[in-house]
Amino acid sequence: MTATAATGSSSDKLDSGVLKVAGVVVIGAIMAILDVTVVSVALPTFQREFHTTPATAAWTMTAYTLALATVIPVTGWAADRFGTKRLYLTSIALFVAGSVLCSLAWDIGPLIAFRALQGLGGGMLMPLGMTIMTRAAGPDRIGRVMAVLGVPMLLGPIGGPILGGWLVDVASWQWIFLINLPIGMIAFFAAFRVLPKDQPHPSESFDFVGMLLLSPGLALFLYGVSSIPEERTVAHAKVLVPAIVGFVLIVAFVLHALRKTHALIDLTLFKNRNLTIAVITMTLFTVAFMGSMLLFPSYFLQVRGENTLHTGLLLAPQGLGAMLTMPIGGRLTDKMGPGKLVLTGIVIIAAGMAVFTQVAADSSYGLLLGALFVMGMGMGLTMMPTMSAAMASLTQQQVARGSTMMNIVQQTAGSIGTATMSVIFTNAVLSSEPAKLYGGVLQGVVPADQLPPGAVEAGKSAFADAFGHTYLIALVLIAACLIPAFFLPRKKTTPNLEQVADGEAPAPMLVH
Repeated sequence: MTATAATGSSSDKLDSGVLKVAGVVVIGAIMAILDVTVVSVALPTFQREFHTTPATAAWTMTAYTLALATVIPVTGWAADRFGTKRLYLTSIALFVAGSVLCSLAWDIGPLIAFRALQGLGGGMLMPLGMTIMTRAAGPDRIGRVMAVLGVPMLLGPIGGPILGGWLVDVASWQWIFLINLPIGMIAFFAAFRVLPKDQPHPSESFDFVGMLLLSPGLALFLYGVSSIPEERTVAHAKVLVPAIVGFVLIVAFVLHALRKTHALIDLTLFKNRNLTIAVITMTLFTVAFMGSMLLFPSYFLQVRGENTLHTGLLLAPQGLGAMLTMPIGGRLTDKMGPGKLVLTGIVIIAAGMAVFTQVAADSSYGLLLGALFVMGMGMGLTMMPTMSAAMASLTQQQVARGSTMMNIVQQTAGSIGTATMSVIFTNAVLSSEPAKLYGGVLQGVVPADQLPPGAVEAGKSAFADAFGHTYLIALVLIAACLIPAFFLPRKKTTPNLEQVADGEAPAPMLVH
């Protein structure tokens, strides 16, 4: 296979070379994304096995997230300097090594440290995968390859609880990490054989100042934000101090990057109107949708009393809906632009979310699963077309930096959304005496058999009302996404012709 510039006459279909590259990237992405939700299921097990508190056990999630935030900003420069294939292989090796070490952890402290090592590898897999696939397919087919990359993003939240619950039940907690060893080996050797040979660009000077500002800035900011649910308020030192320090470092990086020619993150990309609008749309959407999506399993677990495995299965309709529309959305994005599709997808999501604003302790499963299916269909028409709007107009030299930027936006917005929805839900619970009492039952503080008659049923009803209130806020934020989405391009997008004329080639396409 050789790389040639994509042109308007390029084949409209994804050829076998691109599909092979897509398969390799999807394996790596599934491994990294599944790991996040698989571990979330095992938190109670970590508390029991290591005799630790819920807050300490949660650091097994936080350490992974903070490591992601630290390494993502460096990925764009490293991909240009060393080549995407070498860096991708290194990322897989780091992730698998961290996974094996996690399975050997003898206490909660080493487990947290090994999870951070995992995050260093996992943080690079998604932006690198996006870069590799964008360059392989070219701008004419970016919608379809983004649809392919969306598959692991759907399988993670759906398959993670199912896989994690099953592994913990039938084997042991170590296997939620050891499962990555055979998958990682397959991903490594497939990437070694399939990915095209690296053609790294002439080395640019590394922006050390930018790294010292942005990486710790993101990590501190996300740490502060992720501490909000635990502290139940923004006005707490554990939240404010790291969040403010992190925000100041991020602002300092922006001022630094605007003056530097080869900054760690190329802020001149925001001169691209399509990318800017896509970033705004993606930020609002991720805060609203991803934040609320994490509450769906909590409803089934806490209100309906389902176990982890059944909860994962109940969430499957959302993924099925997205799998139905995502390939269609990718194909149509390449032909007519993302604008109309994203607007349609947001309206569909809002229709499904509206059902959950009225959720009760005895709501029909048929109605709820149908609403999840509808929301999944909307997601398939929203998430990847928005990403395509950002990437399709970038030149080859901008793709690595652009994908890095989009992943930073997703990571940050996802953390903000999770914290926001968790705080809204927690405050709604605390404002209701029956809900607070039932919350004590769920935490094992209050024995259920010591409650007065009807208290558990009243508590479940109050919990359901708290979920409905939170989904109402999410619905408002989802509707707000319509404003920036209205300005997304409604015709096929191509790289800026002036940039191409200045010598920046469009993203190449793999042909035989």
